[in-house]
Amino acid sequence: MEGGLTMALCLITLLFTIFTLFKLLLQWKNQSCCYMLAYQCYKPIDPTRKLNTDSCVKIVLRNKNLGLDEYRFLLKTIVSSGIGEHTYAPKNVLEGHEENPTLNEAVAEMDDIIFDTLDKLFAKTLVSPSDIKILVVSVSLFSPSPCLTSRIVNRYKMREDIKAFNLSGMGCSASIVAIDLVNNLFKCYDNSYAIVVATESMGPNWYVGKEKQMVLSNCLFRSGGCSMLFTNKRELKHQAMLKLNCLVRTHLGANDEAYQCCIQVEDDSGYRGFRLTKNLPKAASKIFAMNLRVLVPKILPWRELFRYVIANSFIRKNKLPKGAMGAKGGLRQGPIIGLNLKTGVDHFCIHPGGRAVIDSVGKSLGLNAYDLEPARMALHRFGNTSSAVT
Repeated sequence: MEGGLTMALCLITLLFTIFTLFKLLLQWKNQSCCYMLAYQCYKPIDPTRKLNTDSCVKIVLRNKNLGLDEYRFLLKTIVSSGIGEHTYAPKNVLEGHEENPTLNEAVAEMDDIIFDTLDKLFAKTLVSPSDIKILVVSVSLFSPSPCLTSRIVNRYKMREDIKAFNLSGMGCSASIVAIDLVNNLFKCYDNSYAIVVATESMGPNWYVGKEKQMVLSNCLFRSGGCSMLFTNKRELKHQAMLKLNCLVRTHLGANDEAYQCCIQVEDDSGYRGFRLTKNLPKAASKIFAMNLRVLVPKILPWRELFRYVIANSFIRKNKLPKGAMGAKGGLRQGPIIGLNLKTGVDHFCIHPGGRAVIDSVGKSLGLNAYDLEPARMALHRFGNTSSAVT
């Protein structure tokens, strides 16, 4: 009797184990994947599109609202910005129409960037536009009607059942938001191609007033864009440039300071522009720390996490000062305490929002000059292209 009961228990355990393994296998098989197959960056051939020092001087001198104090501020900002001589500006600004931009000029700016990158992307990958099932376009400051996704669908005669999304107002995070959207849609649509187009409308939003917090955007932001091809077809994973393993998003819009740190407004004279306040670095640091609390356990090996826990226990036991762990959550890298992110990260893609942004993030993460070089060179070559940054 006891032998039969033991046999039954063993059989039940075996069946439960087989069922659990089968369930895990199905979950793994049905798990969504997101591969980047191709990336096309906007690089206009026309040399007159480049915004070098001479062009900057002409644009600044055209603004009759500026005084000596504003000239000094602009000179100091431009010199220390880390931006080089080969960034791009919209045609209407280079041609002197920045004070009275037209709708046709704004549409032409978008068409130039979007169609140039998409033409090259389709030619390079040999993927037909009719094969694209998901299309996401992110442009923060321009939303015409028909929308930009409709212009793309019309030009390339895409399929009638395409899932098209037009994102606006997302700022520098727009391209990541678009990729996150594609990643979630891939869970519903198997064996699909998706395209993300990320750019920004600079022409209609060039500031011609004199408020320092708003004229700062003219010094940092430049024209740019890219088109990216994604798929969830596992048989194409060997052709992929990158695979998305995890993506963390945190929204700090409920915080008033964070909400107002980057905002499109009109100044006292009625000139429209983009205001960058002093709270921007503070908000960026806060949300970056919140992201890391979720991201770090996903990317670092267990030995590094274990070492970090032991280090924290040592700090609490010996009552070391909080500064010993670094600002905002203990990110300073050191031989004894702090997280060593390089144990789980091979490359760091820092947002090229400006020299101060790169320096601040690099310092908080304990990165060296080699780690920050890609971000500095992206800023030097293209400037801050806002939502076109990926």
